[in-house]
Amino acid sequence: MERAYFSAATFRFLGDLRANNTREWFQAHKDDYERHVREPMLALITDLQPAVASISAHYRADPRKMGGSMFRVQRDTRFAHNKAPYKPWGGARLFHERRREVQAPSFYLHIEPESSFAGGGLWHPESANLKRIREFIANNPAAWQRAAHSEAFQRHFGFWGERLKRPPRGFEPDHPLIEDLKLKNFAAGQDITDAVVCSAELRPVLIDTFQRIAPLVDYLCAALDLEF
Repeated sequence: MERAYFSAATFRFLGDLRANNTREWFQAHKDDYERHVREPMLALITDLQPAVASISAHYRADPRKMGGSMFRVQRDTRFAHNKAPYKPWGGARLFHERRREVQAPSFYLHIEPESSFAGGGLWHPESANLKRIREFIANNPAAWQRAAHSEAFQRHFGFWGERLKRPPRGFEPDHPLIEDLKLKNFAAGQDITDAVVCSAELRPVLIDTFQRIAPLVDYLCAALDLEF
């Protein structure tokens, strides 16, 4: 039987963290973070693993507290203009088994007040990988059309991030897939309402989302010589 993982208290904590993003405030409310964000996220990741394994035997939903799928709440501020120490959202990456060897596409879940979403793909690909993906699309256009331009994909998803204003080097402006080749990120997804996040619908919605986005993840794996 499906169950709810998150609650209004989850969003209340995250909203309060955004408004009080200091180490002192977080330490005073760390129990609330554990109870309303971390523990339910780890439970959800655990319950997503069978579905992820059914999509691809090479992907993992890892519920370990350290080094698993859930992003740590601490921000890396060493080179950031924004020095706020914590992320006012909860996120999880369901990753490829070879993620520590090579940059790989993943499935993704993001929980934030009025800004939750889920999807998959490759965000900020390294320049060499970006070039490989673009060349793979140019050489395998029919499979790309099935992965990223099917009716189901277009109905549910939109690509995240920006596109180049001009064609990337080596591609003509009149290439039939030029708008896709201009993508800087090959990641897509859909928004999830706060009501769904706090309901027993969440896990089924996520599974449906990951199943629908899987052809894109599969295609990107092929472009980068990864198993799917």
